Amino acid sequence: MEKIQHKTIQANNINIHIAEIGQGQPILLLHGFPELWYSWRHQLLSLSSLGYRAIAPDLRGYGDSDAPPSPSSYTVHHVVGDLVALLDHLKIDKVFLVGHDWGSFIAWWFCRIRPDRIKALVSLSVVFSPRNPTRRPLQSLRAAFGDDYYMCRFQEPGVAEEDFARVDPAVIIKKMLTLRDPALLRLHKDGLVRPDEVFILPSWLSEEDVNFYASKFKQTGFTGGLNYYRAMDLNWELTAPWTGVQVKVPVKFIVGDLDITYNTPGVKDYIHKGGLKRDVPFLQELVVMEGVAHFLQEERPEEISAHIYDFIKKF
Repeated sequence: MEKIQHKTIQANNINIHIAEIGQGQPILLLHGFPELWYSWRHQLLSLSSLGYRAIAPDLRGYGDSDAPPSPSSYTVHHVVGDLVALLDHLKIDKVFLVGHDWGSFIAWWFCRIRPDRIKALVSLSVVFSPRNPTRRPLQSLRAAFGDDYYMCRFQEPGVAEEDFARVDPAVIIKKMLTLRDPALLRLHKDGLVRPDEVFILPSWLSEEDVNFYASKFKQTGFTGGLNYYRAMDLNWELTAPWTGVQVKVPVKFIVGDLDITYNTPGVKDYIHKGGLKRDVPFLQELVVMEGVAHFLQEERPEEISAHIYDFIKKF
């Protein structure tokens, strides 16, 4: 870990912290919620040892990067703009792109908006989501899953923050990263964590790991990450010109069979009955990992690193 270099650069008018290691073809690794560059610690080391330059930023709103206060500053245009400016600053023309969770959502849009900058994409957990031109995302989510569905509960500024503030950030991290129930995640009156919940850490997550995450979220709070959810409808408005646009870069998609995203109603049919291949015509590999939940790059680090390497080495 001490070999990983850290720097903060100004790109797209904000300060972005990046962790990087290695030389060779560049790989850009995008984290999700509630994560940091640290979520890619295993892949940074393994991919750099295989001859790649691995780069993992703290996305805007997270860790040591700037966190603009308004949800309207967290659209895909802002975040993809950050990443394009980051590549320009580093004098990188094209990258292999790897995304997880919200990082995958951003990565899918990166490939639609600026495919000229992407060699290939490895998307973890969050599948491509075609834009529905007739209905806003939150309208669809509320109609399908109700107001206590976590993405809906995250919308009101301050409400989720109050829920999170009831417990130590370390408890939030333990709850989220160890979640293995593939059912819909709902937030009831007790918030995200019940007072009586006890968490036993799996072998792949140490107290040291939890404390690293917790120390950063103690400094920043969770508002930056929550603002990605709060920009969902604004994203829908701003991306109207891309309705129906396919992803036309080579793609590998990996998901765990216990992932809550994979078990969301309709997602399995979309993946396995032709929808994903229709919208992502250059999809080359689809992997469903048995007994694996949402944070698969931490739960199965060697396997995920191997999956990434086996795919990108073709290009």
